[in-house]
Amino acid sequence: MSELIYTRNFCIIAHIDHGKSTLADRMLELTNTVEKRHLKEQLLDDMDLERERGITIKAHPVTMRYTARNGQLYRFNLIDTPGHVDFSYEVSRSLSACEGALLVVDVTQGVEAQTVAHTYLAMEQGVKIIPVLNKIDMQNANVEEVSKQIEDILAIPMHDCLKVSAKTGVGVADVLEAMVSMIPPPVSKYPDTTRALVFDSEYDAYRGGVVYVRMFDGSIRRGDRIRLIGTGRDYEVKEVGNFNPKPIPTDIMQAGEVGYLLANIKNASEIMVGDTITKPERPSNVPLPGFKEFHPMVFTGIYPIDGDDYDKLKASLEKLSLNDSSFMYQPESSVALGFGYRCGFLGLLHMEVVQERLRREYDLDIIATYPGVVYRVYLRDGTMQEIDNPVFMPDPTKIEKIEEPIVRAFIICQNENIGDMLQLIMDRRGAVDKTESLDTRRVMLTCTLPLNEILIDFHDRLKSISRGYASMDYEHAGYREDDLVKMDIMVHSEVVEAFSSIIHRAKAEYRGRQMCQTLKELIPAQMFSIAVQAAINKKIIARETVKAYRKDVTSKCYGGDITRKRKLLEKQKEGKKRMKQFGQVSIPQEAFISVLKTNT
Repeated sequence: MSELIYTRNFCIIAHIDHGKSTLADRMLELTNTVEKRHLKEQLLDDMDLERERGITIKAHPVTMRYTARNGQLYRFNLIDTPGHVDFSYEVSRSLSACEGALLVVDVTQGVEAQTVAHTYLAMEQGVKIIPVLNKIDMQNANVEEVSKQIEDILAIPMHDCLKVSAKTGVGVADVLEAMVSMIPPPVSKYPDTTRALVFDSEYDAYRGGVVYVRMFDGSIRRGDRIRLIGTGRDYEVKEVGNFNPKPIPTDIMQAGEVGYLLANIKNASEIMVGDTITKPERPSNVPLPGFKEFHPMVFTGIYPIDGDDYDKLKASLEKLSLNDSSFMYQPESSVALGFGYRCGFLGLLHMEVVQERLRREYDLDIIATYPGVVYRVYLRDGTMQEIDNPVFMPDPTKIEKIEEPIVRAFIICQNENIGDMLQLIMDRRGAVDKTESLDTRRVMLTCTLPLNEILIDFHDRLKSISRGYASMDYEHAGYREDDLVKMDIMVHSEVVEAFSSIIHRAKAEYRGRQMCQTLKELIPAQMFSIAVQAAINKKIIARETVKAYRKDVTSKCYGGDITRKRKLLEKQKEGKKRMKQFGQVSIPQEAFISVLKTNT
């Protein structure tokens, strides 16, 4: 028990770009966890993609040893978390493994949308929150005003705020001391049994599944038999250890510790994030609470450009889903694109990151179809179907109504941008429910928007309107009925399913013209003209024509009677008419790739 008293488990939460990873760097430096020669910026962001984009995508655990001012040695288990709205599931998983959280707020920006969301998430989990005001060394730092915002908006006393500069290291030592005095030590409720929470996992090609755990009760050492309560399977532990920040094997993992274990887990699908680990000889009947299940909100089809890579894609998706519990996939096939997978994501950035990881980490050439959401289609016979792919849309005559998912979005922007923001929200079929002044310069808009409308470029438009100052967080807010239709794209009178989409009737014509125009430029000319059309319920709403290229059949006629030339041209015309009747238009793979790229 004495060991637990000197352990502190905490994570760092914040809005994107407020300095979480930099603060973690300073802590690693002050506690001498990493040698000076190995230190680099954003040390815990070890994925190439994280370093390039300057964002944290995965939560990273690390164990530090800190000698407090009272001379006592403490063990700090830190989990650095992402700030982007699409990765909030990583934050909730990290909070489940902690007793405390450092809430980092940039004093040049103030409280932002994700700051509010992450704070409420931490409060729900009953975690002790320590507010940390970062970037106090900046010229435009506004410490007083931001302290007041923390008290007014988040209901955290302003005198609790710690003032630091993660870049220069000023005040970071006080943060370490505050953690000793303010964060409660872990408590073992059932010391006679073993319980550990699986909060993350990854797949190692040589060693199998690596399980990240937080020990709540008992201990696990190498050679022990363990049981995963969710699956009921037993395994033998091959290795246990801590993160320092690289994995370091140890003899034993005890209550209160955060670390990893290796067992003979061969398949990625055997590990469930949120599962409880116990021992078969004295099993626990009380599983740990785990996590709220996250349901994908954005769906897209992912196909290998080379059909031979299908098995490689399947294995890669399985390994990725082990490392990312909110990512889902199931097989599907398309006439145009062959065999692939229908994949579900939490948001657009989440989708981009998974696609980029498939390309980089697994060396796959892939194509993704137009992203969509899950619609609820109510039929006249009283049944309801959930449709995430336009191909499965029922016959329009059988449909009673269609509902689409909506989100409640919280947008924080400067006062002078309110007009443009309201216009953007109205253009996307949204409505503003209320506005609140945060301070003299900024306002928070609470609005309701269809999820489908914020999928493509909403975030980019938000940033360009506000010159980078606006921030947004959103949560799922149920479903709402609207005038939605399935739009088909027809090439030479045949429907091309890969280009079908579910869209609001008011926007269908514009979108149809856009698609037809793009395809017109990409489909190679044939010997006959080709009609490219957009249709709703077989009614044409937009059309473009790919002009036929003309072979010069009169090139052999040198001078002479004009009727000879006319005869040859008439013969060509008849041939073209016959070709148009029986001709098949094969759309090249490049056209699919280009169209899908221009629309995502």
